Order: sequence, then C-alpha cells, then structure tokens
Amino acid sequence: PSTTDPRWCGSTSPDSGSHTSVETRVILTRLAYRVFRLLGWKFEGGLPDDPKVIVIGAPHTSNWDFLIFMAAMGAFRIRASYLGKHSLFRWPFGFFFRALGGIPVDRRRPGGVVGQVTEAFAATDRMTLVIAPEGTRSWAPRWKSGFLAMARAADVPVVPGVLAWRGKRVTLAPPVRFEGDVTVF
Repeated sequence: PSTTDPRWCGSTSPDSGSHTSVETRVILTRLAYRVFRLLGWKFEGGLPDDPKVIVIGAPHTSNWDFLIFMAAMGAFRIRASYLGKHSLFRWPFGFFFRALGGIPVDRRRPGGVVGQVTEAFAATDRMTLVIAPEGTRSWAPRWKSGFLAMARAADVPVVPGVLAWRGKRVTLAPPVRFEGDVTVF
C-alpha cells in the first residue's frame, strides 16, 4: 500500500503521525501479513467507510495475538492504534510502540482511560482503535464494558473482530452502534 492511502494516513493520536512512523508501520504490518499468510492464516471481512471506529479483538489470550493483529492490519490495510500502559512508551522503546500506533494511557489520570480515548478521537480526523474487550491476556468469563463507554463518548461504531486459532482466521464483522445504557452488558 501507499503511504498516501487514506487507510494508512491521518494522525491516529496526538503523539503520532510523522511520515517515518507511517512508513515503519506500513512495512512492519505488511511483513507480518506475509509471514502469517505463509503460516496459513486467513483474513476476512473489512472495515466500514467510517473514518473513526473501535475494533474489538477477541479473544485476547496470548502475546502472539499482537503479532496476528499486526498481520490483520496489513491484510486490511488499516493504520490502527492500540492502547498501552504509559510506562511502555518511555525510552528506549517509546518510539517503537508509537510507530506501531500505540496510544499511552495513564489509569491514574483524571478522566480515566475513557476520557483519554475520547480526547484522542477528537484530536484527529481518522482513527481506528483496536481493543481487547477482556482487558487482559488471560481467559475472562465476561468482557469489560470500557470499549462501550469509549464508543459512546467518542460517538463511533464498534467493529467486532474475531481471532480463531483453530481455523487460523481473523474476521472483522459489520459495525454496531451502541445506544442507551452501556453499563449493562
């Protein structure tokens, strides 16, 4: 893909958006895509034309999920962002995590993560944010509802994403808009 393709361009967070960052992300995601295709992975579906969306990726049970996520972004030609603990974005790895679309969040900051995500969406014209709804790499009996609160606060649709290890398949479903009380899920 070209770095002028609108799926790859546009600032995804107030801290990213440099040309070098876009090139790094394009190269790494396309490389990941090719490697996982060689390993037999398939990528189905796609994103809607909405310039701002939240993609929930489930289940999130392994550190390998991040690499598969990168491969999926290469397959779908999406310049996606993800949330990361603010301490990951310090020297010497800060540039790398930002180049891959990372948005540092500080859970101690007033307004919380929902407020920080809403600010990031408001600061850009185009953003695809990928979140693990479990909020952990371990098995969880229920999803956390933070992604719903983020989607409502930023007024963006949610695209369900499914990672199936057993079929080596990543699928993006049609978008859903949530209205009403998001605390009940």
